[in-house]
Amino acid sequence: MKKWLIMLLLVASSAAQAKTVTDILQRKVTVPDNPQRIVLGEGRLLYTLALVEKGNPLRRVAGWPADLEHYDRQTWARYTAAFPAIKNIPLIGGAAPGQLSVEKIIALRPDLVILPLYAKKPTTQDNLLTQLSAAGIPVIYVDTRVDQLKNTVPSLQILGEALDDQQQARRFIAFYQQHMGLIRERLRQADPKKPSVMLQLHIGRREECCTTVGHGNLADLLAFAGGNNIAAGKFSSVFGQLSPETVLAAQPDFFLATGLGNGQHQLQLGPQATQEAARHSFSRALAAQPVLAQLAAIRHGRTLAVWHNFYLSPWHLLTVEIFAKTLHPQLFQDVDPANTLREMNRDFLPLPETGTYWTTGEKL
Repeated sequence: MKKWLIMLLLVASSAAQAKTVTDILQRKVTVPDNPQRIVLGEGRLLYTLALVEKGNPLRRVAGWPADLEHYDRQTWARYTAAFPAIKNIPLIGGAAPGQLSVEKIIALRPDLVILPLYAKKPTTQDNLLTQLSAAGIPVIYVDTRVDQLKNTVPSLQILGEALDDQQQARRFIAFYQQHMGLIRERLRQADPKKPSVMLQLHIGRREECCTTVGHGNLADLLAFAGGNNIAAGKFSSVFGQLSPETVLAAQPDFFLATGLGNGQHQLQLGPQATQEAARHSFSRALAAQPVLAQLAAIRHGRTLAVWHNFYLSPWHLLTVEIFAKTLHPQLFQDVDPANTLREMNRDFLPLPETGTYWTTGEKL
């Protein structure tokens, strides 16, 4: 009788320390009240965790894949220097989506797994969820990169609830909504003409031109900021290609680009990039595309480059401000993305960001 009583007390205690969270896919998941062994399905979830977790944002992470170090060596270098324990987090997969090892995840005995949504769903994702669920490991999905305008705030709420960081999450949500709301309402009231825009992704990383986005993620952010995307409706997938000749025929009013700054000869943007290096590398990337260099937008300096990784997280509010101020300078004279970043440094981030995240190109 005593043994059964102890077991019942343990079960009751366990139930009291658990809660039900509804993730971004509307799945109801029972998670520990204060999880201490978390596995991330993407290393660049760091960007979001840094906004809602105090101190080392990865202090509770027991495993993650290798994408952060692979795609953003600048952030990797800064955070591992400030929090050396990050280097010891076990890897559960490579840099590409779908390379997660379910065996390695289970071996780490996590009490919570956090997975992101992707524009193109990895073929192994359903199998991963099935096996982790069978092992009794709770899995929640969040989304700050596919349908950001709809899912960012709910995802922040989900993380705040799941990680027991509701107060910090609410503070950033208020900040996010204030900045996004200003852009949305001012454009709605003014209803200005939307300039046409070519948005080239990863400029300088590939020889062929031009990788762009037709709908979703960055295309949605561009539309939100008052731009008319020349790639809209050109292909059914989220990402696609436009030939230089197609872009030249469209004669967009503005030429915008993104880049990561990982390679020496690529566009230099990010936490460790200087303003001089950013501007020079962008001008060099533009000049290296002889057909596009004929665009009036490029010849007259109506160009802008933004750090690509902004769009993966709630940091995309900076992309929206930068786009809006570039496309509608008179309407947003008082909007200062640099000051917004300073406020994020002061109020939310464990490591102040002091690099160069956007730049304009020189007239050709």
